[in-house]
Amino acid sequence: MSPVLRFGSVAEAFADAAARWPDHDFLQVLPETASALGVEPRAWTYREVQQRAVELRDAYRQAGLGSGQRAGVLLQNRPEFLFHWLALNGLGVSVVPINPDWRSGELEYVIGHAEIDLVACLPARADALRAAAAAIGRTLAVVAPDGAGIGAVQAAVSQREATVNADTECALLYTSGTTGRSKGCVLPNEYFLWAGEWYTRVGGLCEIRPGEERMLTPLPLTHMNAMAYSVMCMVFSGGCLILLDRFHPATWWHSVRESRASIVHYLGVMPAMLLGAGASAADREHLVRFGFGAGVNPRHHAAFEARFGFPLLEAWAMTETGAGAVIIANREPRHAGTACFGAAEPAVDCRVVDDAGEDVADGQPGELWCRHAGERPGFGFFREYLKDASATREAWAQGWFHTGDLVMRDASGQFHFIDRKKNVIRRSGENISAVEVESVLAQHPAVRAVGVTAVPDPVRGDEVMACIVPAPGVEIDEDLAVELAEFCRERLAYFKAPGYLAFCAELPLTPTEKLQRPGLKSLAIERLEAGSCSDLRSLKRRIKA
Repeated sequence: MSPVLRFGSVAEAFADAAARWPDHDFLQVLPETASALGVEPRAWTYREVQQRAVELRDAYRQAGLGSGQRAGVLLQNRPEFLFHWLALNGLGVSVVPINPDWRSGELEYVIGHAEIDLVACLPARADALRAAAAAIGRTLAVVAPDGAGIGAVQAAVSQREATVNADTECALLYTSGTTGRSKGCVLPNEYFLWAGEWYTRVGGLCEIRPGEERMLTPLPLTHMNAMAYSVMCMVFSGGCLILLDRFHPATWWHSVRESRASIVHYLGVMPAMLLGAGASAADREHLVRFGFGAGVNPRHHAAFEARFGFPLLEAWAMTETGAGAVIIANREPRHAGTACFGAAEPAVDCRVVDDAGEDVADGQPGELWCRHAGERPGFGFFREYLKDASATREAWAQGWFHTGDLVMRDASGQFHFIDRKKNVIRRSGENISAVEVESVLAQHPAVRAVGVTAVPDPVRGDEVMACIVPAPGVEIDEDLAVELAEFCRERLAYFKAPGYLAFCAELPLTPTEKLQRPGLKSLAIERLEAGSCSDLRSLKRRIKA
């Protein structure tokens, strides 16, 4: 049987937490983060957050919002993100987190694809959002972080009455795929509720102490890790969430100590950067019990734990799987240094298969297929890819979710990550579709053909590399490489732009004239190792709002 959920919505779960722990801090904003985001440095209790969420919910209800609608949220890691999410969730309105680094092409696609009715956003991005909506023939109501503008929404939307329950859509998160356009993952309340239940129950080295934990995360609320695991774990345990604007290596340990964090969430890039700093007598002066994350370089794993004095608990999950099929190395032996992410719990069924879908022997690499054990294989997972039934069916072919990740299961049942089968570049925790970057570069008149792939980066995991066949008569030089990188940065988030670019006479193709991906990767690495490419990494900076 499927687990029994105690609540029907995220808002209901939070209301229960506010009743149980009204005076506990739920949210803390440190001075450095407050300065970066332009908000007040302070702590918010469960009671205060609930009061603010109810005020916004009542305003949205008066404006006519109701179940079945979607609202964009572009509020970075500010407290207001959580206020609006709880308010909208209480009405059955789904939120669509918008990455602040997205530019015009990405905004137009998401606004149209998700059919967003309104957006709560930073004033500095309001015009860009309106322009993106206008470009695709939509009218977008804009609400300020403090709720100003909600009254003007009523002309654009009409309330739809429906019961809000665990199956009601809670959020729509976009995740990169291989088709060039991000897929919209429809996530019901169940997804978030089970993430909170799972995290607070999993135990082992990941034990959660009710009413005591203080969790620090630099990860964005536009990603499932912070939005599902971090937020919901604290809601279900009465703990305090400390949101950073992003990861700052130079001030990380100051933030850890100042916040009195007992848990930290990390990405693989973080341990590498922190180990790069000189050792200090203060390295173990903190209260952290464990780190929760994924992707630490096997070479750095044991060294980090020995130096800083707490375990980095490697976990595996996807936006699609949520906690329905999460796996974590939360018990010894964890096999640090082997890319081990633990053994599956009894509630998770797993297979490791070859290209024909046949099970491979332990110790052999294969694609990970998974599902929730019991009568509901999709319990805790995403519901579907929005408006893409064929992709949803393909992902769940043969009754198993096909992850696209290559792993190896050893004789003891421990899983070890090998590589991604899908054509996705993972740079500093961001999933980047190679096809999406290719489609932008192909629009430049100097480009005849283009192939984009991942190349190794010692700090960020992957870096984006573009191999360009120039159009006839085009003069090839460093200025053109920079121009192409800037062309990307104007149209896509900065992290998707090429970090390296090589001009090539031709690209490897299949007999049917399609890009031959393995050959492209080999070509890119060959050019990188030979130094016959442009290094554009210094240009990859955020574009200020």
